[in-house]
Amino acid sequence: MDLISNLGIGFHTAFTLTNLAYAFFGAILGTLIGVLPGLGPVATIAMLLPSIYSLDATPALIMLAGIYYGAQYGGSTTAILINVPGESSSVVTAIDGYQMARKGRAGAALAAAGLGSFFAGCVGTIIIAAFAPPLTELAFKFGPAEYFSLMVLGLIGAVVLASGSLVKAICMILLGLLLGQINTDVISGTPRYSFDIAELTDGINFVTIAMGVFGFGEIIANLGQPAEHREVFTKDVKGLWPTKQDFMDAWPAVLRGTALGSILGVLPGGGALLASFAAYTLEKKTRGRKGEVPFGQGNIRGVAGPESANNAGAQTSFIPMLTLGIPPNAVMALMVGAMTIKGIQPGPQVMTSNPELFWGLIASMWIGNLMLVILNLPLIGMWIKLLTVPYRLLFPAILTFCCIGLYTLNNNTFDVYMAVGFGFVGYLFYKLGCEPAPLLLGFILGPMMEENLRRALLLSRGDWATFMTRPLSAGLLIAAALMIVVVMLPSIKNKREEAFQED
Repeated sequence: MDLISNLGIGFHTAFTLTNLAYAFFGAILGTLIGVLPGLGPVATIAMLLPSIYSLDATPALIMLAGIYYGAQYGGSTTAILINVPGESSSVVTAIDGYQMARKGRAGAALAAAGLGSFFAGCVGTIIIAAFAPPLTELAFKFGPAEYFSLMVLGLIGAVVLASGSLVKAICMILLGLLLGQINTDVISGTPRYSFDIAELTDGINFVTIAMGVFGFGEIIANLGQPAEHREVFTKDVKGLWPTKQDFMDAWPAVLRGTALGSILGVLPGGGALLASFAAYTLEKKTRGRKGEVPFGQGNIRGVAGPESANNAGAQTSFIPMLTLGIPPNAVMALMVGAMTIKGIQPGPQVMTSNPELFWGLIASMWIGNLMLVILNLPLIGMWIKLLTVPYRLLFPAILTFCCIGLYTLNNNTFDVYMAVGFGFVGYLFYKLGCEPAPLLLGFILGPMMEENLRRALLLSRGDWATFMTRPLSAGLLIAAALMIVVVMLPSIKNKREEAFQED
């Protein structure tokens, strides 16, 4: 009954004209930036952060959330039509979605992605509503030792579950942790690794790294692609509704992707990107019907599974942010920043001190997902027209918006120069086959880990045994150790390498 009454509060909040308008604006803008290659939700939310000063907290967060899950919808459009994922979590969708488009089945691929995302988004929202309250109760029992152990588990999980080489994933995490140390020491007040550059005494701005590595880096990588790799199949989009056989093939993949994404979205380091990779791997391992199209050549399960997973992961990644105050991915870190701007301390107290905000945000996700599926399928033609703009004209406009967003962070050109530098670093990662997501996670969690480690040791008077004598902390560390042991077993290691091997 508590859940029903809480959702009643949420829908009462979400159904005001102002909040509906901001949910609609966020969903449309999210789809637009998901469609545009090189401009993801991280960059867009970063650009819009200055605008939320004039808004109340609830409509501001509803709009930013709409941008995030709207981008998951929009990212699949470019992945399918031009083989350029508009969003990093749509990378896997491009493998089979683009091949379907080449065979004249772009409509079926886009519809499978849209309907799968809608179902997964609704399920993800139900999971948030059901599990957030008990997790919030648990979060009140967390002290510095438990938070540190949880973050250790998250970082190890990010390494184990990252696509590609384990060594590269570890290097990315370590690089992120090192970059996170560039700041002023909280306890002594001494600048660290700032090299006497005044702008670095407050640390590198997270948005600068995210926009440089993902935004600028992706644009440079796209410009290096031959023009034919960005061919748009606008004339072949017909018959939007999938066939009966498509439905029969896709619905089990949607269920599997939704379940997997819902679980992985909660993990620090999880979210939409990891969920989509894991779902595609699972579909490749799952036996299909006899005579179905091979994976990599236009299998609809390769579109429906990852798209469901990335949307479910995007929704459930709100759980650790809302209940523990820990951002599991880059976008959630910006959401934490937005809450801080509005004077709200992220963590377990949000649900008790701001129930209208907490439940209104959850209810708005249902409304936003419904808006997206109603708007996106009829508007596919409009998004396709947008994609016919030559990339040589599109990328300067994207770069201009990114630079404006970076400058408005601190009204300082230093952030723009830093992002350009990280853009070349992102391109280097692309060439070396390194996945940059673990770097961002290490950068987010590094300072938080250090703060909780030092606080725990201060409270225990330097006794390291405090991490094992507290039951919750010990359980999390044991789980992290077991994860390392399991992944190092030869049979598991070989299967992991085979699963993440790209076609």
